[in-house]
Amino acid sequence: MTQFRPCIDLHQGKVKQIIGGSLNDKGAKENFISEYDAEHYATMYREHGLTGGHVIALGKGNKEEALSALRAYPNGLQFGGGVKDSNAESYLKAGASHVIVTSYLFENGEFSWDRLDKIKRETGTDRLVLDLSCRRTEDGWYIATDRWQTVTSTQVNHENLVELADHCDEFLIHAADVEGLQAGIDEDLVRLLGQGCPVAVTYAGGARSLADLKRVHDLSDGQVDLTIGSALDIFGGKGVTLDECILWNTSQS
Repeated sequence: MTQFRPCIDLHQGKVKQIIGGSLNDKGAKENFISEYDAEHYATMYREHGLTGGHVIALGKGNKEEALSALRAYPNGLQFGGGVKDSNAESYLKAGASHVIVTSYLFENGEFSWDRLDKIKRETGTDRLVLDLSCRRTEDGWYIATDRWQTVTSTQVNHENLVELADHCDEFLIHAADVEGLQAGIDEDLVRLLGQGCPVAVTYAGGARSLADLKRVHDLSDGQVDLTIGSALDIFGGKGVTLDECILWNTSQS
């Protein structure tokens, strides 16, 4: 059954919601900057029993905030952002249930099986999430790295999902083209992810209302979970409340 999964996005040391495709070295277009820190959100998620959420560090200057969130909700949040073989274990020891990895797995735009093996030796498959966040092209979706600015040659398709599923516990997939826009989910991508993906998968991007949870459930036959960011009331949004998402999860379980 499709579940709502919470998030904490960190940029320049603050909890924010940004327009994903705008992120670069100079900054990003911001939908929301919170007056609260990451620990506040992690504590809220823990108190409500929300599981499977993720903390994402977008660029530098976010480490202390990320670690405070992991301490506040031990084994309750996944962590991503600059994760590689040399630091993965430290985030797990700091309290992350899983580490999320993307850019490290690519060398010169090409997927590196050697790097995947290296990080698996540190985490095991059971605590590794592969972030297959992608951009849409004329012939499908391709994984995008380096804060979604570099489109790689690795396609998000059923064949690759099945192959990569043997090496991780879950997938996290942001649709970078619609991330933060609150203009609707990428329905075709959700439908693809729901077609026999062998591991749990969380989709993020474009969600704007409670109806999107039902839509993702219907499109994926309950196989894909949904993260809602900018539309959520706790991030300044008007589309859906955290309480409504919690009620949805309860009704599905």
